[in-house]
Amino acid sequence: MEISNNSGYNSTTNNNSNKYGKPLARTRLMSSAQRGVYAMRCDTMRSAMWSTGAAFCYGHMAAHFMLMAFLLYAIMSLIQTIFIMSLRIVSQSVLNAWSQTLIRGMSTQGGSKNIGFVGLGNMGGHMASNLIKAGHKLHVFDISKPACDNLKAKGATVYSKTAELAQNVDFLFTMLPNNDIVDASYEEMTANGVNKNTIFIDSSTIDPTLVKSLQKRISAKGARFIDAPVSGGVPGAEQATLTFMVGGTEAEYNAVKSVLECMGKRITHCGDYGMGQAAKLANNMMLAISMIGVSEAMNLAIRLGLNPKTFAEIINSSTGRCWASELYNPVPGVTPTAPANNSYKGGFSTDLITKDLGLASGVATSSNTPIPMGALAHQIYRTLKSKGLGSKDFSIVYDFMKNENN
Repeated sequence: MEISNNSGYNSTTNNNSNKYGKPLARTRLMSSAQRGVYAMRCDTMRSAMWSTGAAFCYGHMAAHFMLMAFLLYAIMSLIQTIFIMSLRIVSQSVLNAWSQTLIRGMSTQGGSKNIGFVGLGNMGGHMASNLIKAGHKLHVFDISKPACDNLKAKGATVYSKTAELAQNVDFLFTMLPNNDIVDASYEEMTANGVNKNTIFIDSSTIDPTLVKSLQKRISAKGARFIDAPVSGGVPGAEQATLTFMVGGTEAEYNAVKSVLECMGKRITHCGDYGMGQAAKLANNMMLAISMIGVSEAMNLAIRLGLNPKTFAEIINSSTGRCWASELYNPVPGVTPTAPANNSYKGGFSTDLITKDLGLASGVATSSNTPIPMGALAHQIYRTLKSKGLGSKDFSIVYDFMKNENN
């Protein structure tokens, strides 16, 4: 009996059917085809995965290289910035040095000037030397033969009379101890007339009223006179870093500025005749007060057991810092270059600070100005002078306090 099924295969003639009644041969054929399709799909997927992986790897490598390139660029930029900043710093230092040399040489353009200098003491000797270094022709006078010989060895012309010296110079500086000596010196220099092309410049510390008197007398003879006292001490005079306080007209200030720059770092026009001295007296009064203050504080700290160098370092990094504490400490062994390390020899004498405080007291009285601390400082230095310490540097006040009891 034949039984037909929808598949078209005869069950009696085909014994190769599976349990579901489907031919095995067809099943095998479809499985083979499917495997081919599956294989193709697998190949495609592998290719796609490889491509994706490669793309990921290449992308990762590219990102890595980009990051490295950025870091390298940043490092190179930093190095370039540091190099440029260093170059600027070095260039500025070179420029500053070159500018200082240029400034000192400006006054010699068109030939050096003939400059006179009367008074070759602790300050004047160094100031005069710096004028020679700047290329000027120096003409000098001092009552000290060794001081004159020292400048002569450097190229200066030495005179035995100030009147003769004054006739042969374009600028004439005086650096003398007090009012009386300054007045007498100018009287001698100008007694027989003056060179009308000469500008007289007094760098002593004197009464402003004497400045005005000298200006009137010298201008009446046809020459010019200004006051230009200095600050900075002996170190400033040696190193040509003084501060000049100039009293006179704007035109006179401009006429002398380039010459003053051979000896100083800061040149300030303070105003009319005598204003340079007014600034100097107020400054020196403060200097005396601060030196006494530093001496008093150092003495207290040492008696309490502090190491003087340690305490000086504290002062100079704190609110007590000042010129006297940092550059001119009155305690031996603290500031190597200070007179305190040379038995208080040289420097700025007690006689001179006492004189300056007296001048400050005088102008304070005439201007009705109270100066209680200035008056006390004057009293202390007069005491030192009365004890025979007038020739010692004014920082000797510490040594005086050290031996005093409350």
